[in-house]
Amino acid sequence: MKMLTQEESKRIAERVMALSKADECTVRVSGGRTGNIRYARNNVSTAGLVDNAELVVQVAFGKRQGTASINEFDDKSLEKAVRRAEDLARLAPENPEFMPAVGKQAFKASETFSRASAAIDPEFRAQTAAYSIEASRKNKLVCAGFFTDSHAFQTIVNSNGVFGHQEETNVDFTCTVRTEDGRGSGWVKRSATDVARFDAREASDVAIEKALRSVDARALEPGRYTVILEPAATSDLIGFMLGGFDARQADEGRSFLSKKGGGTRLGDKLFDAQVNIWSDPWDKDVPVLPWDVNTMLARERMNLIKDGKVSALDYSLFWAKKKGVRAIGAPGNMIMGGTDKSTAELIASTKKGVLVTRTWYIREVDPQSVLLTGLTRDGTFYIENGKIKHPIKNFRFNESPVTMLNNIEAIGKPQVIAGDEVPYSMLIPPMKVRDFNFTSLSDAV
Repeated sequence: MKMLTQEESKRIAERVMALSKADECTVRVSGGRTGNIRYARNNVSTAGLVDNAELVVQVAFGKRQGTASINEFDDKSLEKAVRRAEDLARLAPENPEFMPAVGKQAFKASETFSRASAAIDPEFRAQTAAYSIEASRKNKLVCAGFFTDSHAFQTIVNSNGVFGHQEETNVDFTCTVRTEDGRGSGWVKRSATDVARFDAREASDVAIEKALRSVDARALEPGRYTVILEPAATSDLIGFMLGGFDARQADEGRSFLSKKGGGTRLGDKLFDAQVNIWSDPWDKDVPVLPWDVNTMLARERMNLIKDGKVSALDYSLFWAKKKGVRAIGAPGNMIMGGTDKSTAELIASTKKGVLVTRTWYIREVDPQSVLLTGLTRDGTFYIENGKIKHPIKNFRFNESPVTMLNNIEAIGKPQVIAGDEVPYSMLIPPMKVRDFNFTSLSDAV
């Protein structure tokens, strides 16, 4: 598929708008190319390239809505999609929370496109896999990994004059390395908009080193420990907590930000003063589109937590109107402030503690406190007198990120982590946290 230019996708969207007889019409045209290579047991297993484009049209008659999608852009197909959406709208019941299409927005472009990332070819993907495979074989290790690169575009148009078009690129890499006997395991994840910020050799070496160092893990009694949490270990934990910043959930008593007796914790100091979390579409490390694709509202820089205080909640269009506040586009990224300290420096400052590479299989136990349970994996180590002393068996933990962010002793340099449990990229630092609650041992590596 040929990438559509701004003029081409706008022309298609305007043809759809002209065909519609509804009270309002919203059109989204998106598409792109995604390349990938996957390897396991030190051999490439699959590689491919996927091209696709899609048009989604949503119409409304009063409070009745209908939506249809199509990936053919000839006039006959476009008219068929519009009529389908209109037929569905006429059949649909009225939506009691219907919100009309937003008015014209001003979108400030963000740097979501990298020419180098868009130019990635099969040879680059093969070389990325080769770094892991060759180094693993040399060290008598077994590796598995997945590298993807994407180049996409998105165009939005509505009958109130909204128009936006922007291109995006992204690379994402994960690699697991294990010893041949399965007693040691290491893992790494890297994400970036610009492939120039990605080093396949460096990433693979991290996973290999952890696999070599994690052999012959010893059992450590479960309990509360000072921990060094690498960015991948904290991103999903914090991601669960950020879901509670939805204003409606907080107002209706369904969030940890709900106040007993009614109201929200907006303005309350709930975290350590070192904690600052915000969203910024124009951040150089995790740029995102300057609009919210669901509402077509422009995004803005938004402080969620400032010096430990809850400083903003995320309002949907419906809830913003109900509460009489101004709605803005939902965040597309989450950024946590940090320092220039490396993970190694955090380790060096720790008399006794545990280094956690990664958390996984996380489940929410209590939404009111954001109590989570999950497991560590792929490299858990005991720290003594500022040095990694030996590998230890993995743990199950029961911990709340709210509590965790109150027990911070030090913060390191943020790193890009693409969220697995949340729909946005994150810039998260390693953290040194006291009293982290490990409840039992796990024999898995």
